[in-house]
Amino acid sequence: MNENVTNHHRVIIIGSGPAGFTAALYTARASLEPIIFEGTQPGGQLMITTDIENYPGFENGISGPKLMETMRKQVHRFGAKSLFKTIIKVDFSKKPYILTADDGSMYIADTVIIATGASAKMLGLESENKFMSYGVSACATCDGFFFRNQRVVVVGGGDTALEEANYLTRHASEVSVIHRRDEFRASKIMVERSKKNPKIKFILDSVIDEIVGTEDGMKKAVTGVKIKNVKTGKIHLHECEGVFIAIGHKPNTDIFKDWLDMDEVGYLITQPKSTKTKIPGVFVCGDAQDNYYRQAISAAGTGCMAAIDAERYLESLEQ
Repeated sequence: MNENVTNHHRVIIIGSGPAGFTAALYTARASLEPIIFEGTQPGGQLMITTDIENYPGFENGISGPKLMETMRKQVHRFGAKSLFKTIIKVDFSKKPYILTADDGSMYIADTVIIATGASAKMLGLESENKFMSYGVSACATCDGFFFRNQRVVVVGGGDTALEEANYLTRHASEVSVIHRRDEFRASKIMVERSKKNPKIKFILDSVIDEIVGTEDGMKKAVTGVKIKNVKTGKIHLHECEGVFIAIGHKPNTDIFKDWLDMDEVGYLITQPKSTKTKIPGVFVCGDAQDNYYRQAISAAGTGCMAAIDAERYLESLEQ
């Protein structure tokens, strides 16, 4: 049997995380035997999240890696299979669709579910990586609760940064917005709302030069940031317990740019009230198409939708 026949699957899921694993769960239980390409970050963004308290079903919370491992075991129980490879090329020009992995192997799919997610844009500091999930976060909605009555900073100058700053005032005692310019890209109404909030302070014409903190074995904690004024070059220490990076997200969708519709940032566009793309049999779920909610539970919900859409599409072909 040649490779193309061996690697022919009814459902191939590109990407894991809550969206990919939920799509796998539903398609596996429908006896479609999905294959999951878990990519360069198996489990997705939750693999760098230490504590999750807003995912239903876990009274005392659960760590991101533990939740992803639990999901993986659950989908494998119903017959889904994981391949720890990355799809680097797709050909949607004819059916069945052809996918090429990073090891050169080729796979054929009757349906493709895209769950490649998005990656938060980061500052690129070594100290940022060191304290990620130990005081550094890219999601205020996810982690704001952990900074109750503490001082935090938000980095960014767009609507997302100011929205997160306003949200964090529900929990934090003080929120300082650090922006490299003296004017914001955010909408006027969002800027005015933020300036009226007594808990929000602004540190403009400035960038974070380094994130500082304590380390004791596996225990780490942010204690402050070194802030550099871009006009004067002066650096000063600003004490805080949390750092929220809000300079945007980049959807992991580059390999689809020649095939699927996407917005100016790269989020894939689906048909209204569905996960369908413009190509029949190709569906997208999770953060690859969601630039608004970006939550684990909403990603899982769209994973369910994509699986049902794929199942119904395959049934229509049989009919």
